Amino acid sequence: MKLRILKSAVTNPWFNLATEDWIFNTLNPDSHTLFLWRNSETVVIGRSQNPWVECKIDKMEADEVFLARRQSGGGAVFHDLGNTNFTFLSPKDDYDQEANFTIIINALKKFGIDAELSGRNDMQVGDKKISGSAFKHAADRSFHHGTLLVNANMQKLGDYLNPHPLKLKAKGIKSVRSRVANLKEFNEDINHETLSEAIIEAFCEYYGDTTPVEELDEASLAKQPNLNKYYQQMADWDWRFGKTPQFSHHIETRFDWGIIDLHMDVQQAVITDAVIFSDALNVELIELLKETLTDIKYNRSEVKAKLDELAKVHTELAAQVDDVSEWLLNEMEV
Repeated sequence: MKLRILKSAVTNPWFNLATEDWIFNTLNPDSHTLFLWRNSETVVIGRSQNPWVECKIDKMEADEVFLARRQSGGGAVFHDLGNTNFTFLSPKDDYDQEANFTIIINALKKFGIDAELSGRNDMQVGDKKISGSAFKHAADRSFHHGTLLVNANMQKLGDYLNPHPLKLKAKGIKSVRSRVANLKEFNEDINHETLSEAIIEAFCEYYGDTTPVEELDEASLAKQPNLNKYYQQMADWDWRFGKTPQFSHHIETRFDWGIIDLHMDVQQAVITDAVIFSDALNVELIELLKETLTDIKYNRSEVKAKLDELAKVHTELAAQVDDVSEWLLNEMEV
C-alpha cells in the first residue's frame, strides 16, 4: 500500500476543508494519505449542526472569527493556530480507525506524553481531553480527521462556543474549559512544526515505508479543477448557515449516541420538510432520517411504518432508528 503525506501552509479554514474534500474525492484508491494543517481563529461545526445554537455568532463576527461547516458529523470545536489538525484518508477496505489513533498516540510518546483513546472519538492525557475526531465514509474510501490541542487559547474556547445544555447535563460538567488541556502543559517544547514532524515519522513507522512530504499552498492547488468548487461551497453562506424554515413542530432530546434537534414543517397533515440538527457522528443516519420523515403523513402509524422500514433496510442503524421512533411517536401531537 502506497503512502502519501501532505502538509498545508495555508490557515484559511475554508481552504483547508476544501482541500480535505479535494483529497477525499480524488484519493488514489491504493494509498494511505496523511494531511496535516491548522486554521486561523475558527469555529468548525459538524454537518448536521445549527450554528445559531452552537456558536456566539455576533461575537464571532465582531472579532472576525471564521465559521466553517465540515462535511462530517460531530460537534462544534474552536480552532486557532494553537491547534494541529490531522486527516487520515484510506481506501475503505483498508481503513483502520484504531491504526490512526495508534499513530497519533505513538507520535505523542516521542514527547514523553502518554495519551489514550477515550470513548470512540477522543484522546486524553490523564483525565484531560487533548483531541477530538470525526469521520466520513463513502463507497470505496474513508477519512478520519481530528484536532490536537497544542497551545490553543482556552479562553476563546468558551468565548465563541455555546455548549449544549442537554450535553452538559448528561455529562455532569459545568464548562468546556474544565475538560480540556493543551499538550504544552505536558511538554513545553511541543509546537505545530515539531508535532507535525512526529506524526509524519509515526505514520511512516507504522506502515514501514517513507514518502516525500508534499507542501500545499494556494498557488499549487489553484491549478486543480475541482478545488475552487469545494472552496466556494465551504465559504458560501448557505452552506455554513443554511436556510431556516418556519418550523411548526420542534422537539429535541439526547440519546447516548448524540443529540437530535428535530424541526418539522407540517402542511395539510403532511410533513413537507424535516430538518435535523445533530452532533451524532454518523451523518448517514441523520440524512436517512430526514429523507424518511419528509413528504409523509403526520400521524403515528405512518411515521412508525416508515421508520420500521428504514430500520429493516439499514440493519446497522436499527438501534438508533428505533430510539428515534419511540421518542418521536411519544412526542407527536396527533
